[in-house]
Amino acid sequence: MGETLAFLGLGVMGFPMAGHLQKQGHTVCVWNRTAEKAKRWVDAYGGVAADSAALAAADARVVLCCLGNDDDVRAVLEGPTGALSAMGRDTLLVDHTTTSANLAVELDAAARQRGVGFLDAPVSGGQAGAENGALTVMVGGEAAHFERATPLMENYARCVRHMGPAGSGQKTKMVNQICIAGVLQGLAEGLAFARAAGLDPAAVVDVISKGAAQSWQMENRHETMIAGEFDFGFAVEWMRKDLGFALAEARRNGTPLPLTSLVDEFYAEVEALGGKRWDTSSLIARLTPEDAS
Repeated sequence: MGETLAFLGLGVMGFPMAGHLQKQGHTVCVWNRTAEKAKRWVDAYGGVAADSAALAAADARVVLCCLGNDDDVRAVLEGPTGALSAMGRDTLLVDHTTTSANLAVELDAAARQRGVGFLDAPVSGGQAGAENGALTVMVGGEAAHFERATPLMENYARCVRHMGPAGSGQKTKMVNQICIAGVLQGLAEGLAFARAAGLDPAAVVDVISKGAAQSWQMENRHETMIAGEFDFGFAVEWMRKDLGFALAEARRNGTPLPLTSLVDEFYAEVEALGGKRWDTSSLIARLTPEDAS
Protein backbone atom coordinates (compact mmCIF):
# COMPACT_ATOMS: atom_id res chain seq x y z
CA MET A 1 0.00 0.00 0.00
CA GLY A 2 1.15 3.53 -0.76
CA GLU A 3 2.41 5.89 1.92
CA THR A 4 1.13 9.38 2.64
CA LEU A 5 4.14 11.56 1.91
CA ALA A 6 5.23 15.18 1.74
CA PHE A 7 8.03 16.39 -0.50
CA LEU A 8 9.51 19.84 0.13
CA GLY A 9 11.61 21.49 -2.57
CA LEU A 10 11.02 20.96 -6.28
CA GLY A 11 14.29 21.96 -7.88
CA VAL A 12 16.00 20.05 -10.67
CA MET A 13 16.43 17.09 -8.29
CA GLY A 14 13.33 17.25 -6.12
CA PHE A 15 10.86 17.67 -8.97
CA PRO A 16 11.55 14.28 -10.59
CA MET A 17 12.24 12.53 -7.26
CA ALA A 18 8.81 13.47 -5.96
CA GLY A 19 7.37 12.45 -9.33
CA HIS A 20 8.77 8.92 -9.01
CA LEU A 21 7.08 8.56 -5.63
CA GLN A 22 3.71 9.68 -6.98
CA LYS A 23 3.99 7.40 -10.01
CA GLN A 24 4.63 4.42 -7.75
CA GLY A 25 1.27 4.83 -6.03
CA HIS A 26 2.15 6.96 -3.03
CA THR A 27 0.02 9.95 -2.07
CA VAL A 28 2.37 12.92 -2.32
CA CYS A 29 1.75 16.48 -1.14
CA VAL A 30 4.39 18.88 -2.40
CA TRP A 31 5.54 22.34 -1.40
CA ASN A 32 7.92 24.72 -3.08
CA ARG A 33 8.86 28.33 -2.36
CA THR A 34 7.72 29.19 -5.87
CA ALA A 35 4.09 28.11 -5.95
CA GLU A 36 4.04 28.02 -9.75
CA LYS A 37 6.57 25.19 -9.76
CA ALA A 38 4.42 23.21 -7.34
CA LYS A 39 1.45 23.73 -9.67
CA ARG A 40 3.52 22.47 -12.61
CA TRP A 41 4.45 19.38 -10.60
CA VAL A 42 0.78 18.65 -9.84
CA ASP A 43 -0.07 19.13 -13.51
CA ALA A 44 2.67 16.67 -14.45
CA TYR A 45 2.18 13.97 -11.83
CA GLY A 46 -1.08 14.48 -9.95
CA GLY A 47 -0.93 14.65 -6.18
CA VAL A 48 -1.57 17.92 -4.38
CA ALA A 49 0.32 21.07 -3.45
CA ALA A 50 0.24 22.82 -0.06
CA ASP A 51 0.52 26.52 0.67
CA SER A 52 3.22 26.00 3.29
CA ALA A 53 5.80 23.41 4.23
CA ALA A 54 4.06 22.84 7.57
CA LEU A 55 0.72 22.17 5.88
CA ALA A 56 2.38 19.71 3.51
CA ALA A 57 3.96 17.87 6.43
CA ALA A 58 0.94 17.85 8.75
CA ASP A 59 -0.68 14.64 7.50
CA ALA A 60 2.39 12.88 6.14
CA ARG A 61 3.89 9.72 7.57
CA VAL A 62 7.19 10.52 5.86
CA VAL A 63 8.44 13.99 4.94
CA LEU A 64 11.23 14.22 2.37
CA CYS A 65 13.02 17.39 1.34
CA CYS A 66 15.63 18.47 -1.17
CA LEU A 67 16.56 22.11 -0.62
CA GLY A 68 19.55 24.39 -1.23
CA ASN A 69 21.83 24.84 1.79
CA ASP A 70 21.90 24.83 5.58
CA ASP A 71 20.04 28.12 5.88
CA ASP A 72 17.31 26.96 3.50
CA VAL A 73 16.81 23.74 5.45
CA ARG A 74 16.60 25.57 8.76
CA ALA A 75 14.11 28.07 7.34
CA VAL A 76 11.84 25.33 5.98
CA LEU A 77 12.09 22.73 8.74
CA GLU A 78 12.82 24.45 12.03
CA GLY A 79 11.03 27.02 14.18
CA PRO A 80 7.39 27.34 15.24
CA THR A 81 6.14 27.43 11.64
CA GLY A 82 8.59 24.91 10.20
CA ALA A 83 7.60 21.55 8.77
CA LEU A 84 9.08 19.68 11.72
CA SER A 85 6.69 21.45 14.11
CA ALA A 86 3.72 19.96 12.20
CA MET A 87 4.97 16.38 12.19
CA GLY A 88 3.42 13.85 14.53
CA ARG A 89 5.16 11.22 16.64
CA ASP A 90 6.58 8.18 14.85
CA THR A 91 6.74 10.00 11.54
CA LEU A 92 10.00 10.21 9.60
CA LEU A 93 11.97 13.13 8.15
CA VAL A 94 14.38 12.38 5.28
CA ASP A 95 16.65 15.24 4.21
CA HIS A 96 18.12 14.78 0.73
CA THR A 97 19.77 18.21 0.79
CA THR A 98 23.57 18.30 0.77
CA THR A 99 24.35 20.15 4.00
CA SER A 100 26.96 20.31 6.74
CA ALA A 101 27.26 17.30 9.02
CA ASN A 102 26.62 19.66 11.94
CA LEU A 103 23.17 20.48 10.58
CA ALA A 104 22.34 16.78 10.26
CA VAL A 105 23.20 16.24 13.94
CA GLU A 106 21.17 19.34 14.85
CA LEU A 107 18.12 18.11 12.94
CA ASP A 108 18.45 14.64 14.42
CA ALA A 109 18.31 16.13 17.93
CA ALA A 110 15.35 18.37 17.07
CA ALA A 111 13.48 15.44 15.54
CA ARG A 112 14.11 13.23 18.59
CA GLN A 113 12.55 15.88 20.85
CA ARG A 114 9.32 15.51 18.86
CA GLY A 115 9.42 11.73 18.62
CA VAL A 116 10.23 11.98 14.91
CA GLY A 117 12.80 9.85 13.10
CA PHE A 118 15.49 11.55 11.02
CA LEU A 119 17.81 10.57 8.18
CA ASP A 120 20.39 12.70 6.42
CA ALA A 121 20.39 11.29 2.91
CA PRO A 122 22.28 13.38 0.33
CA VAL A 123 22.27 12.10 -3.23
CA SER A 124 24.66 11.82 -6.14
CA GLY A 125 23.87 11.33 -9.81
CA GLY A 126 22.75 14.77 -10.91
CA GLN A 127 19.60 15.77 -12.73
CA ALA A 128 19.83 12.84 -15.14
CA GLY A 129 20.08 10.42 -12.23
CA ALA A 130 17.03 11.96 -10.58
CA GLU A 131 14.99 11.86 -13.78
CA ASN A 132 15.99 8.28 -14.57
CA GLY A 133 15.53 6.98 -11.03
CA ALA A 134 19.22 6.11 -10.84
CA LEU A 135 20.56 8.17 -7.94
CA THR A 136 23.00 7.03 -5.28
CA VAL A 137 21.81 7.83 -1.75
CA MET A 138 24.22 7.85 1.20
CA VAL A 139 22.35 7.77 4.50
CA GLY A 140 23.03 8.65 8.12
CA GLY A 141 20.71 7.87 11.02
CA GLU A 142 19.26 4.94 12.94
CA ALA A 143 19.14 1.59 11.18
CA ALA A 144 15.42 1.14 11.87
CA HIS A 145 14.62 4.47 10.24
CA PHE A 146 16.83 3.55 7.30
CA GLU A 147 14.98 0.27 6.80
CA ARG A 148 11.67 2.08 6.86
CA ALA A 149 12.74 4.67 4.28
CA THR A 150 14.67 2.40 1.92
CA PRO A 151 11.66 1.19 -0.13
CA LEU A 152 10.71 4.82 -0.74
CA MET A 153 14.20 5.91 -1.75
CA GLU A 154 14.52 2.95 -4.09
CA ASN A 155 11.84 4.57 -6.26
CA TYR A 156 14.44 7.08 -7.47
CA ALA A 157 17.76 5.40 -6.63
CA ARG A 158 19.80 2.49 -7.87
CA CYS A 159 21.98 2.42 -4.74
CA VAL A 160 20.86 3.22 -1.19
CA ARG A 161 23.44 2.65 1.55
CA HIS A 162 23.38 3.15 5.32
CA MET A 163 26.68 4.76 6.36
CA GLY A 164 26.28 5.18 10.12
CA PRO A 165 24.70 7.58 12.64
CA ALA A 166 23.31 11.03 11.86
CA GLY A 167 25.79 13.08 9.85
CA SER A 168 27.39 10.04 8.20
CA GLY A 169 25.46 10.54 4.98
CA GLN A 170 26.69 14.11 4.70
CA LYS A 171 30.29 13.12 5.44
CA THR A 172 30.10 10.43 2.75
CA LYS A 173 28.81 13.02 0.27
CA MET A 174 31.82 15.16 1.16
CA VAL A 175 34.09 12.28 0.14
CA ASN A 176 32.12 12.03 -3.11
CA GLN A 177 32.66 15.70 -3.91
CA ILE A 178 36.34 15.61 -2.94
CA CYS A 179 36.90 12.77 -5.39
CA ILE A 180 34.88 14.40 -8.19
CA ALA A 181 36.80 17.67 -7.82
CA GLY A 182 40.15 15.92 -8.24
CA VAL A 183 38.99 13.86 -11.22
CA LEU A 184 37.58 16.91 -13.01
CA GLN A 185 40.73 18.94 -12.51
CA GLY A 186 42.83 16.09 -13.87
CA LEU A 187 40.52 15.72 -16.87
CA ALA A 188 40.61 19.47 -17.54
CA GLU A 189 44.40 19.53 -17.48
CA GLY A 190 44.65 16.41 -19.64
CA LEU A 191 42.34 17.81 -22.33
CA ALA A 192 44.11 21.18 -22.32
CA PHE A 193 47.47 19.42 -22.61
CA ALA A 194 46.25 17.22 -25.47
CA ARG A 195 45.13 20.27 -27.45
CA ALA A 196 48.36 22.18 -26.79
CA ALA A 197 50.37 19.12 -27.83
CA GLY A 198 48.67 19.07 -31.22
CA LEU A 199 46.58 15.99 -30.48
CA ASP A 200 42.90 15.46 -31.19
CA PRO A 201 41.42 15.55 -27.66
CA ALA A 202 38.41 13.43 -28.67
CA ALA A 203 40.70 10.77 -30.15
CA VAL A 204 42.82 10.83 -27.00
CA VAL A 205 39.77 10.25 -24.81
CA ASP A 206 38.59 7.45 -27.09
CA VAL A 207 41.87 5.63 -26.42
CA ILE A 208 42.53 6.36 -22.77
CA SER A 209 38.92 5.79 -21.70
CA LYS A 210 39.47 2.12 -22.51
CA GLY A 211 42.16 1.93 -19.82
CA ALA A 212 42.83 2.96 -16.25
CA ALA A 213 42.04 6.66 -16.84
CA GLN A 214 38.36 5.95 -17.46
CA SER A 215 35.82 7.75 -15.25
CA TRP A 216 32.19 8.84 -15.30
CA GLN A 217 33.33 12.41 -15.82
CA MET A 218 35.45 11.42 -18.80
CA GLU A 219 32.66 9.44 -20.42
CA ASN A 220 29.94 12.02 -19.84
CA ARG A 221 31.71 15.38 -19.92
CA HIS A 222 34.69 15.24 -22.31
CA GLU A 223 32.70 16.25 -25.41
CA THR A 224 31.22 19.38 -23.84
CA MET A 225 34.54 20.26 -22.21
CA ILE A 226 36.26 20.08 -25.59
CA ALA A 227 33.48 22.21 -27.12
CA GLY A 228 33.60 24.74 -24.27
CA GLU A 229 29.92 24.21 -23.44
CA PHE A 230 28.93 24.40 -19.77
CA ASP A 231 25.36 25.74 -19.65
CA PHE A 232 23.91 22.64 -17.93
CA GLY A 233 24.54 20.25 -15.09
CA PHE A 234 25.67 20.74 -11.49
CA ALA A 235 26.51 24.40 -10.96
CA VAL A 236 29.91 25.62 -9.84
CA GLU A 237 28.36 27.64 -7.00
CA TRP A 238 26.79 24.48 -5.58
CA MET A 239 30.04 22.57 -5.88
CA ARG A 240 31.83 25.34 -3.99
CA LYS A 241 29.17 25.08 -1.27
CA ASP A 242 29.80 21.34 -1.02
CA LEU A 243 33.58 21.70 -1.04
CA GLY A 244 33.24 24.32 1.68
CA PHE A 245 31.49 21.74 3.87
CA ALA A 246 34.25 19.23 3.15
CA LEU A 247 37.05 21.68 3.90
CA ALA A 248 35.40 22.76 7.15
CA GLU A 249 34.92 19.14 8.24
CA ALA A 250 38.55 18.40 7.33
CA ARG A 251 39.72 21.23 9.56
CA ARG A 252 37.73 19.66 12.39
CA ASN A 253 39.03 16.13 11.92
CA GLY A 254 42.59 17.11 10.99
CA THR A 255 42.66 15.81 7.41
CA PRO A 256 44.89 17.78 5.00
CA LEU A 257 43.07 18.40 1.71
CA PRO A 258 45.59 20.30 -0.43
CA LEU A 259 44.12 19.29 -3.80
CA THR A 260 40.55 20.02 -2.73
CA SER A 261 41.59 23.45 -1.46
CA LEU A 262 43.34 24.18 -4.74
CA VAL A 263 40.41 23.07 -6.89
CA ASP A 264 38.07 25.21 -4.80
CA GLU A 265 40.31 28.19 -5.62
CA PHE A 266 40.16 27.22 -9.30
CA TYR A 267 36.36 27.19 -9.11
CA ALA A 268 36.53 30.70 -7.69
CA GLU A 269 38.44 31.68 -10.85
CA VAL A 270 35.70 30.07 -12.96
CA GLU A 271 33.12 32.14 -11.09
CA ALA A 272 35.16 35.25 -11.89
CA LEU A 273 34.88 34.29 -15.58
CA GLY A 274 31.08 34.44 -15.19
CA GLY A 275 30.68 30.72 -14.60
CA LYS A 276 28.82 30.58 -11.28
CA ARG A 277 26.01 28.61 -12.92
CA TRP A 278 28.23 26.61 -15.31
CA ASP A 279 28.60 22.86 -14.91
CA THR A 280 31.47 21.71 -12.70
CA SER A 281 33.33 20.46 -15.78
CA SER A 282 34.00 24.12 -16.59
CA LEU A 283 37.32 23.87 -14.74
CA ILE A 284 38.84 23.65 -18.22
CA ALA A 285 37.62 27.18 -18.95
CA ARG A 286 40.35 28.71 -16.77
CA LEU A 287 42.94 26.80 -18.82
CA THR A 288 41.38 27.62 -22.22
CA PRO A 289 39.14 30.63 -21.49
CA GLU A 290 38.80 31.50 -25.17
CA ASP A 291 36.67 28.36 -25.62
CA ALA A 292 34.21 29.03 -22.81
CA SER A 293 30.63 29.74 -23.89
